[in-house]
Amino acid sequence: MKFTDGYWMLRDGVQASYPDGVLDVETAPGSFTVHAPTQPIRHRGDLLKGPAIALTYSSPMPDVISVTITHFVGEEPRGPRFTLHEEGPGALVSVDEDAAVLTSGALSVRVARTGPWRVEFSADGRVLTGNGIKSTAIVEAPEGHHIREQLDLGVDHHVYGLGERFGPLVKNGQSVDIWNADGGTASEQAYKNVPFFLTDAGYGVFVDHPGHVSFEVASENVARTQFSVAGQTMRYLLIHGPEPKEILRRYTALTGRPARLPAWSFGLWLSTSFTTSYDEETVTGFIDGMAVRNLPLSVFHFDTFWMREFHWCDFEWDPRAFPDPRGMLERLRARGLRICVWINPYIAQRSKLFAEGRARGFLLKRPNGDVWQWDKWQPGLAVVDFTDPAAREWYAAKLEALLDMGVDCFKSDFGERIPTDVVYHDGSDPARMHNYYAYLYNETVFELLRKRRGEGEAVLFARSATAGSQAFPVHWGGDSESTFEAMAENLRGGLSLGMSGFGYWSHDIGGFEGTPDPALFKRWIAFGLLSSHSRLHGSHSYRVPWLFDEEAVDVLRLFTRLKARLMPYLQGAAREAYGQGLPMMRAMALEFPGDPAVTHLERQYMLGGDLLVAPVFAADGEVAYYVPEGTWTHVLTGEPVAGGRWVRERHGFSSVPLLARPGSVIPFGAVDDRPDYDHADGVTLHAYALPDGARVTTEVPGPSGETAATFTTTRDGDVVRVAAEGARRWRLLLPGVPPAAVSVEGGTTAEHDQGLLVESHAAAITVRGVAE
Repeated sequence: MKFTDGYWMLRDGVQASYPDGVLDVETAPGSFTVHAPTQPIRHRGDLLKGPAIALTYSSPMPDVISVTITHFVGEEPRGPRFTLHEEGPGALVSVDEDAAVLTSGALSVRVARTGPWRVEFSADGRVLTGNGIKSTAIVEAPEGHHIREQLDLGVDHHVYGLGERFGPLVKNGQSVDIWNADGGTASEQAYKNVPFFLTDAGYGVFVDHPGHVSFEVASENVARTQFSVAGQTMRYLLIHGPEPKEILRRYTALTGRPARLPAWSFGLWLSTSFTTSYDEETVTGFIDGMAVRNLPLSVFHFDTFWMREFHWCDFEWDPRAFPDPRGMLERLRARGLRICVWINPYIAQRSKLFAEGRARGFLLKRPNGDVWQWDKWQPGLAVVDFTDPAAREWYAAKLEALLDMGVDCFKSDFGERIPTDVVYHDGSDPARMHNYYAYLYNETVFELLRKRRGEGEAVLFARSATAGSQAFPVHWGGDSESTFEAMAENLRGGLSLGMSGFGYWSHDIGGFEGTPDPALFKRWIAFGLLSSHSRLHGSHSYRVPWLFDEEAVDVLRLFTRLKARLMPYLQGAAREAYGQGLPMMRAMALEFPGDPAVTHLERQYMLGGDLLVAPVFAADGEVAYYVPEGTWTHVLTGEPVAGGRWVRERHGFSSVPLLARPGSVIPFGAVDDRPDYDHADGVTLHAYALPDGARVTTEVPGPSGETAATFTTTRDGDVVRVAAEGARRWRLLLPGVPPAAVSVEGGTTAEHDQGLLVESHAAAITVRGVAE
C-alpha cells in the first residue's frame, strides 16, 4: 500500500508520524526497547505530546534479529499466529550514550541514541541495511491505522520471494499484496502468498503477520523496501546469511522444513483432467494405453467429478461412473499404481455433509449465526471451520474412509477464497485467518496421511499456502493457459516459491486451460519431467500423449525414463529440501550468488545443485541460456559446453539443454521404469570435468532417507579414483575420456557413446591417463 503522493507529500487523508530520536532505552535479558517520540524534545512541554513509538529488538535464534514496532499496547492480541521454532534469548546487549546494540551470532543491530533517527543492521564488518528519517512510521489512512517500515535497498541489491508470484522473478519495482486469491497464473494475484523476501545483499526479512501484508519493493520509494500491516503493532525478523542458501536454511528453521516424500511421488502422475467425461472404462483405457506404449506411470489422479455434481464435497464416488470404487481401486493398485483423489475444504448445499456440518457447528458462520454461504464454485457452498478441533477430526474421518478404500493421497485444491465476514470457532480474526486458512486445511489432510501412511509416505498436491505450509508438500502452480507464455510464467512462479522456503513444486504439463498444440505439449513435457514433481492434467481435454501425436509418446517415454534414472541424484536434492530447506528447483541467483549475470535469470534453473535446465519456450526449438564459468557438459550427449557466456542452440523435441556442473559427480540409477527402487544397486556415477585436486563425496539415499551408499571421487593429475562404501554393484562413466587412452584398475571397461564406462569389480576404481 502506498501512503505517499510522490516523494514530498502524503496521499490525501493520510497522516504519518515518525521516530524523531531516542528518548530512552529499557533493557531485558537478550533484548532492549527503544522509546521514540515523534517530535523533537526541546523542553518538558514537548514530553506532553504524542504519539510515541516503542521498538523492541531481540533474537529468536543466532543470526536472526526480531523487531517489534508498537503504537498502542492495549490492542487485544488476535490469532492466528505463525508457529515459529524460536530458541529463546541468546543475544548480547550493550547500551551506552551513543547507541543501543544487540548482537546475535554475526548479526548486529545498532540504534543511534544521538542525532537523527538511524538504525543499522550489520554483519561481518559491513552494513546490510537499515533506515533513517521517515522510514519507520505509524500511519492513519482512510483504510485504517497501519504500522509501516522501510529498509534501505542498496544499489545492485535485489529482492526475491514473497510466495509463488508469476511476474518477474526480481521483485524490485513491484507492489505485492500478501493476500491469497484464486487468480490463475497470469495475474498479480497468487495462490501462495508468503510474507518473506530474500535478497542478494546478505539478508532476508520475514514479516510475522499471517494476514494482509503490503509490500512496496523499490516502488513507493525506489531506494527502500517497504512493508506495512493494519493495526497497532508489527513484528518482523531480519535474517542474516550471508549467502542466500544460508538465509533460506535459517528461515525454514524458524518456520518449518518441507517433509520427506516417498520416492513413488517423484514419478509421473496422470489425471482424468477436470471437466472431461470419464468412468472406470476411460481410466482403464488411459492406463492400458500407457502400459502398451511402455510409458512408466506412478500415480493416477481422479479429479473433481469422481464425486457427483453439486455434491462437492461429500467424499462419495459417483455411482453412475464408478459403481464399484473399492474393486476399481484394488484393480488399479494391483497394477502398481498409487491413487490420488481431488478434495477441497468446501461443502456444497446438496452434500449430505452440509446438514451434518451445520448441525454440529463445523461450518463457518456469519456474525448473526447463519452459516456463511455463496454460489461461487458450488451452489450454496459453505466452508469448513478448521479452527475447531472437532471439525478437523470430522473432516479427516471422511478422508480416512477413502484411505481405507485404497486411496493413497489427496489433491487438496482451493482454500484461497476465504471470507472475512465470518466468526471462527476459536475467535480468530477473520482478516488474519484469510491466508492462514490454507495452512490449517493442508495440515489437517497431511497429518492424517502421516498418521496412516507413516513418516516419509505422506504427500499432497496442494494449491493454496502461506508461510510454514512448506511442511505439507507438494504444491503445484494452479490454473494456467496452454501457451508458451504460461509455461514461462509457471516457471517464474515455481522459482519464486522456492525462494520463499518451499522445497518441492509442480505444474500442469501442457497447461490447464485450453488444449496445447503438439509442439507446446512436447516442450512442456521436458520441463515437467525435469521438475521436482510431474503431472499430466488439463481442464476440458485429456493429456494422454497419443492424442497429440506419436512423437509426443516418444518424448514422454524418454523424459519419464530419464527422471527415473536420475532418482539417486533427485533423492539427494530432496534430502537438501527436507534437511536444509533448499528448493529442488533453484533460481540461478540462489546457486550462483556471486555471478551478476544470473541476477534476473528466470527462464532457466538448477535442478538440485549440479544440473542446469533451460526449458525450450518455442515450437522451433530455439533457446538461449546462460552458462556460468567452467566447462559444463550436455547430459544427453556428453558434449562439453564452455561457460561464462550465453549459448544459443536449436533442440528437437527429444532434447533440452540439460547441463552438468563442472566437477560434479551425478549418480544415475539402473532402473528407468519406476522411481521407487533400490537407488544404490547398480548405480552409475557420471563424473563431469573433474579438476585437478578434486574431491567429491556422493551419497545415495536409501528409502528412508538414510545413506545407502557413499562414493568418494578424487582426481590427482591424470589419475581419477573412486572409493565406494555400501555399494554392491556400481559403475563409473567419464564423459569425453577415450577408453583406449587410459588404464583401469578395479574394474573392466565397456562400450559407451559418451566416453569411458567402467564396471566395478572391487570397492575402488582407479583410472590412469585421464587427459585434461
